[in-house]
Amino acid sequence: MDLSAFPRVALGNWPTPLDEAPRLTAALGGPPVLIKRDDVNGLGAGGNKLRKLEFLLGQAIEQGADTIITFGALQTNHGRQTAAACAKLGLRCELVLTAKVPMSGDAYEKSGNVVLDHMFGANVHVCADAEETVRTYEKVNHDKAVTLPVGGSNDLGTLGYVTAAAELVGQLTDRGIDNATIVVPHGSGATAAGIALGTELLGWPGTVHAASVSHSEEDAERELRQLAGDAAELLGTGEPKLGHVTVTDDTIGPGYGVPTQDVWDVLKLFARTEGVILDPVYTGKAAVKFARLAPACDVPVVFLHTGGLPGFYGYAREAVAQF
Repeated sequence: MDLSAFPRVALGNWPTPLDEAPRLTAALGGPPVLIKRDDVNGLGAGGNKLRKLEFLLGQAIEQGADTIITFGALQTNHGRQTAAACAKLGLRCELVLTAKVPMSGDAYEKSGNVVLDHMFGANVHVCADAEETVRTYEKVNHDKAVTLPVGGSNDLGTLGYVTAAAELVGQLTDRGIDNATIVVPHGSGATAAGIALGTELLGWPGTVHAASVSHSEEDAERELRQLAGDAAELLGTGEPKLGHVTVTDDTIGPGYGVPTQDVWDVLKLFARTEGVILDPVYTGKAAVKFARLAPACDVPVVFLHTGGLPGFYGYAREAVAQF
């Protein structure tokens, strides 16, 4: 997988750690579990979007962009990491955000990712609905602006996690692990799609489980396959089969960004066994699936931690009631 033909900027600290989790393993009572720490990759409080942004912003700079526009919910991790990357690269950042999640109060509206967006110098536009979002976008767009999709999830962004798949498989091989199950959150889709495509291109014999945090199983799988196929077309590798990939939606609960009691319980489990903090939106819901799958597996299980720590503080009021 030679990706040298694609423009790329350096944003993260690679490789990220692959940590053994012996106390979590004991608590779950199954095979060894490991945590891939993409939450600790440096820039802008870390997270999975940095891998995508290396390719997306590399292309934008090559095209002569001086402004980056992107979208998301109020507590978007993608928006925060885009703002940090733009600050590092000297680009103007316009974040067009909408209130997609039924949360309110000062913690959700003024802390966490929101305050960091401002700290990194982004222009933050909070829109009430789709119509206002369109009007705002038209106002800030111009001929030297490049628009990134929600979550940085397109064919080019997917390449970030094709490279991550090679990195992770190499780390597992170095530990003598030639087969495993990887559990990854599925939100906007490119993280899971990149892992799925990358592991297939490597001929890796393990499996990938994508736990949707927002879309139905059918929609999430369709999106994953589309993104993986689009990225494969960029690489010229042919249509992927993805027979080693499973997608589920049974840990979403009432909806995107709304934590369930199972989510709070698994946040407590990770924190009190390994000192690892998950967020209630992405990693928390994927970790619920991970905790259900791991005990029944007969190979090691890897949890791909995609970050989201700042967003946790947006749920401070709810967290206080739990802990």
